[in-house]
Amino acid sequence: MPISANQERATLRGPVALLLALPALLFALITWQVAADGPLVRLDERLSRVLVNPDRCSEVLADLGTIPVAVPVLAVALGYAAVRHRRAGADRWWLPVAAAALLMALVPALVVPLKALMARPGTPAEPPGTGYYPSGHTATAAIAYGSATLLLLPWLRTALARRALITLCAALVLGASYGLVRHGYHWPLDVVGSWCLCTVLLASLWLFLRRTTAPDRPRRPALEPDPHDRPWVY
Repeated sequence: MPISANQERATLRGPVALLLALPALLFALITWQVAADGPLVRLDERLSRVLVNPDRCSEVLADLGTIPVAVPVLAVALGYAAVRHRRAGADRWWLPVAAAALLMALVPALVVPLKALMARPGTPAEPPGTGYYPSGHTATAAIAYGSATLLLLPWLRTALARRALITLCAALVLGASYGLVRHGYHWPLDVVGSWCLCTVLLASLWLFLRRTTAPDRPRRPALEPDPHDRPWVY
């Protein structure tokens, strides 16, 4: 028997709540520890001393989280998704693209005030200064590559292609994160805090896309679009 939309939402409610609540709680815990200079921070500093070893490879990987590298990748995905949704004749075809672009713009609006509020000093490998928690480069990589993945997934027809895209996204984010810690640009907790924050943001975008993007809600153009242009459901 087919599952109704209400039944599907009820089935997903528990996992989705966990997906939002768990990283939010972890982010709150890490932020509290950084603000209070708690034991987790001292463990973080010891771990950083073990991991830091600046080299060219870590520098290149860290660059994956810079705006000139990550944002153009998202821009290409935005353009592709806009064209495909438009060709599919979807109602409000521009909405998924606008939501992903807005989320990317939201990153500095969230991260910059947090950096100023926390005023965490950098690692010994960095010049004296504050504002290292949470990691903006990690957040840029996670939101840019993660949003691009969420936009492109519905247009991939095979499970293998979808798994490959998700794996590539994870590799880019983890690569940038490793480079930032290995080179000493950030403490490990700076990166983990950004992971938690971005998990909440990307989960929210995924939920929004599920509600606003569906193949059974096309507009009615004069000529019926190619059915192969219709995305599978998020």
